[in-house]
Amino acid sequence: MAPATLSLVLYDGVAALPHFNADQDSEPLPSTVTELRAAIRAADALLFSTPEYAGALPGSFKNVLDWSVGDDQLGSLDGKPVAWFNASTRGAPDAHASLRKVLGFVGARIIEPACADIPIEPKAIGDDGLVASTQVRSRVEAALLQLAAQL
Repeated sequence: MAPATLSLVLYDGVAALPHFNADQDSEPLPSTVTELRAAIRAADALLFSTPEYAGALPGSFKNVLDWSVGDDQLGSLDGKPVAWFNASTRGAPDAHASLRKVLGFVGARIIEPACADIPIEPKAIGDDGLVASTQVRSRVEAALLQLAAQL
């Protein structure tokens, strides 16, 4: 759903990250942590999407954030434009409050107009498993353009 002017890269290494342990947040880092931090540094901006689980961020998602906190290299989360989407029909206000707190702690630049609740109901999904609703697609594109405008 991204406009042709944007290139989005999906981070799919969540399951491979070790559980965060501050005592292990030093060189040599596990390779999966090194790869996560390199992916964050390589990005012009970050777009997060997370459900809410038990009134908070899911543990695996928080683990990603925890490993990103200790990166003090140029291009880390400090000053990086960030936003989040929520596709759940139930919302995720507590998860987003937690996300906002962590991102504020690391100095990320939250782009408010790009943060969007865009509930995706089953009827919005086409037979191919992709979002078919033009209304949903338009809202996603508009939010992505808001984020891109901050680069």
